Amino acid sequence: MKTATMSDSAPSFPRRLFDQAMRVLGGIPDDLIAVIARLSIAAVFWRSGQTKLEGWSVSDSAVYLFENEYRLPLIDPWLAAHLAALAEHLFPVLLVIGLASRFSALALLAMTLVIEIFVYPDAWPTHGTWAVCLLFIAARGPGLFSIDAMIARQARNRHRPGS
Repeated sequence: MKTATMSDSAPSFPRRLFDQAMRVLGGIPDDLIAVIARLSIAAVFWRSGQTKLEGWSVSDSAVYLFENEYRLPLIDPWLAAHLAALAEHLFPVLLVIGLASRFSALALLAMTLVIEIFVYPDAWPTHGTWAVCLLFIAARGPGLFSIDAMIARQARNRHRPGS
């Protein structure tokens, strides 16, 4: 009959190390992930929007791309270029400050899907990465460091009993 030793019941060093790593990773706050997702995806779209401008106007080269390379169905290339430039500037700013964040994330996710389906279907690894950031924001919200969170806190405080 074998007697139990300390090593028989205690987890091994690699197991303890793995368990500790999982606890540390599980403790990463969603608020931190949200702010990183908001800032990084906002930068991607802002930079793209900047390539469409010449001063304060949509450039002729941007319209040319929508006419000849992007070729979106059902929308005039001039209008598409202007809407894309507007979206790529407005929604990233809203994401950075954390205002209307879920709506902004969904708008940019829709734009990402259009780009993936109609413009660059082979770029799905890049678009998938964008989608993950945008889906996180849409599903979990912008996090604590946002105007949306500040508005929600104020609304909760106004509606507390006895307030």
